[in-house]
Formats: sequence, structure tokens, C-alpha cells
Amino acid sequence: MQPTPNQLSTFEKDGFALLRSAASADQIAELIESIEAARASKSAPGMRNLLNRCATVRTFATSGKASAMAREILGGQPLPVRAILFDKTPTSNWYVTWHQDLSIPVKAKIDLPGYSSWSEKEGVIHVQPPAEILERMVSLRIHLDACAESNGPIKFIAASHLSGILAPDAIARWRDQQPHAVCAAEQGDVIAMRPLILHSSSVAESPEHRRVLHLEYAGTTLPDGLEWAEA
Repeated sequence: MQPTPNQLSTFEKDGFALLRSAASADQIAELIESIEAARASKSAPGMRNLLNRCATVRTFATSGKASAMAREILGGQPLPVRAILFDKTPTSNWYVTWHQDLSIPVKAKIDLPGYSSWSEKEGVIHVQPPAEILERMVSLRIHLDACAESNGPIKFIAASHLSGILAPDAIARWRDQQPHAVCAAEQGDVIAMRPLILHSSSVAESPEHRRVLHLEYAGTTLPDGLEWAEA
């Protein structure tokens, strides 16, 4: 299932959209089998660098339905640049505060104007790019398991992505003054989101496996020799 014109319009306005049954049962089963085979611990909260660690994920991201969805949203030939597994379990059950996704993974550090907050996560260098890079990206959250409202689903504040990179006091105002949309999902549902949309998730009240494959796509190249880490 591809986003309809109405869904694309809503996505651009709100910064997120829930696409029901966008991945087939066979695709989900194949992804689960491949990811779990690469996963060191079934109780861990997730796994990074899946484009490089899991061939099935890379194929799904580059030539499967996820790639087609990213093309519908970004146009052209968007590049998959990051894949992460998130999983809330009884032993890994956490609260995620309201935030924007501001860092991108790159192959090496190159000092450039507008690129800041350099860090390293599991051996991969990350940096905060200018807002215009983040505005040309989309994230797709493929639900490998169902996630009811009691299991800590992702929450969004609609249209917050239209205000660029937000300072902490601005995030607090959005949090306190705007309604929150809770996105419970079924297995096979896909949530499309802009990196700059304010999002959060609560501690699960009845934690079960809540595996989500988080794919990020870029609609632009990086400047002056800077390269995406997993591309």
C-alpha cells in the first residue's frame, strides 16, 4: 500500500501519518527472522546499524515497499541512511521524553559550518546537520509487532516539524499547550514521520515485545566530502 494523495497531504501538514497494513505478513515474517538471527540478545532494547548488519533489511529498504513509500514522500531516488530496531520488553521498558531527531550518522568527522554536536554511538560518528538536511528526510517505522496504547506507542505533536529546530523552552511550550496524538499500531502498519516532528513514548503499562524497524531516508546528498555512514 502506498500513501494516498490525502495521506500525503495530511503527512505534510501534520508531520506524521499512520499507513495501515503497508507491509505484508510475509515481509514482516522475513524481516523478523533475519533481524532476530543478527540480534545478540532478545531482551536488549534494540540494535543499530542494521543496513550493514542485516542483508534482508537492506534489500527491504532499497527495493521493497519501504523504498517506494519514501519515493512517494521525498520524490526522486531517496537513499536509505539508517536502520535501527527498537524493542520495549518487560526488562527494557523506558520513557522517551519529547524530542526531535536531530543527529545523522556519517562515515567521518569533517568540520563544516552548520554541523555541530559531534558524537559517537556504537562506533558510528553522528552529527547535527542544518535544518534543511533534516527537512529533506523521512523516517518509516515498520511495526514487526502490534503495539496497543498500553504498550508504550509513539506519540506526536502535529505540525511541530514546521517550526524548524526547537529550543528546549519551545519544546516545553509545544508539550504543554498542544494536543498529543497517540499512534497505536498493528503488525504490518507503517508510521511515516519527519525527523523534526516532536515525538515521545511512555513506559509500557503491560510490556510485551514491541519491535519496530526504524528506517531513515535522505532526499539529498551531504556537502564537501561528508558521507552517510550506512549508505
